[in-house]
Amino acid sequence: MSPVTDDVRLAVVGFGVRSSELAESAHQPGTGSRIVAACDTQPQRREAARARYGPDLRVETDYRAFLDAELDGVLVATPDHTHGDIAAAFLEAGIPTFVEKPLAITTAGCDRILDVARHTGTRLYVGHNMRHMPVVRAMRDLIQRGAIGQVKAIWCRHFVGHGGDFYFKDWHADRRNTTGLLVQKGVHDIDVIHWLAGAATKRVTALGELSVYGEIKDRTGHDGQLMIDWLQPEENWPPLAQRGLHPVVDVEDLSMMLMQLHGGAFASYQQCHFTPDYWRNYTVIGTEGRLENFGDEDAVVKVWQRRSDYRDDADLVVPVSAEEGAHAGTDQRIVNEFIRFIRDGAPTVTSPIAARDAVAAACAATASLRAGGCPIDVPRPDPAVERYFESVHPTHPSAPTFRACDADR
Repeated sequence: MSPVTDDVRLAVVGFGVRSSELAESAHQPGTGSRIVAACDTQPQRREAARARYGPDLRVETDYRAFLDAELDGVLVATPDHTHGDIAAAFLEAGIPTFVEKPLAITTAGCDRILDVARHTGTRLYVGHNMRHMPVVRAMRDLIQRGAIGQVKAIWCRHFVGHGGDFYFKDWHADRRNTTGLLVQKGVHDIDVIHWLAGAATKRVTALGELSVYGEIKDRTGHDGQLMIDWLQPEENWPPLAQRGLHPVVDVEDLSMMLMQLHGGAFASYQQCHFTPDYWRNYTVIGTEGRLENFGDEDAVVKVWQRRSDYRDDADLVVPVSAEEGAHAGTDQRIVNEFIRFIRDGAPTVTSPIAARDAVAAACAATASLRAGGCPIDVPRPDPAVERYFESVHPTHPSAPTFRACDADR
């Protein structure tokens, strides 16, 4: 490991849109970290990495070439179904590993990664950046301060306005690569729901279908391209005007899941990929009030604490401003947190166990949806694995990791 006075030496595996965003946040030569290596199977992406980070950048086509490199950490942001093998290899090599969410596309895949991290002792970090979003932090702070009493219900509506462009024209549309969009996209919000409620999901039921994009027969392979290569949102409205969808489209574009949480609270998550607007709306109801966000970057959180009919003038109004940088400034925050974590084991806001719990709930909901809505129990992680991560991966005091009580397992 490099001394604290030196830059942390990082590799990025997969140089697509998401990984390049993370790499940009991580490349801070002389101030803490730098990208020294990049891997991608596509030649144009390797050239893009070299053009951005200079001729001294080590560039490879196979991530395994980095397993014996002098690296302090690696950023893994490859397609979701590849996370398991890549993360396990770097953890086995003793290289601290950042895995973009979702941790894996199955519960078993997550448990495998956690088990490798436990047995090797290598530090593992999962990129759930929404825990750092200003609007989410504002809501959680209000809850922690008792503004609405004890949380009993959470509703999240996710309007995915660019869903056709972002998720139905490349590998995301094929369930073999994602399990489904409740996993690929929904784990963000499921993790936030768990965090706001202070408990993970115990049981789920869900309904949904491929209700719009399955009707579009114009299909095009986009191998080697990135979303920015085909994105033309002004030409793709209404949703049935979309063209050039992925050859395989078998994930749902409309999903609704209900969750019973450990501890007694209930939640719902609804995801639609053909709305005109793109944002998330949370409603959290407690024993002493209700809060709701309007907007999810520059936003306002309103709290109602008195009985009334409909009124726009809430009892408490908290303006929220997006921070500078990608995803309301959250990418810089998670990269900085990862670097502090691999340097000295500093506490984090994110949690590998929580990341696993979000995937487990999403996978169970996907299975329920495809079985017509039957209730499914969500498996808990191995208690020994939970104890391990509690000891080696401390969570920041402002963001405790909540576990189910023994009687509730």
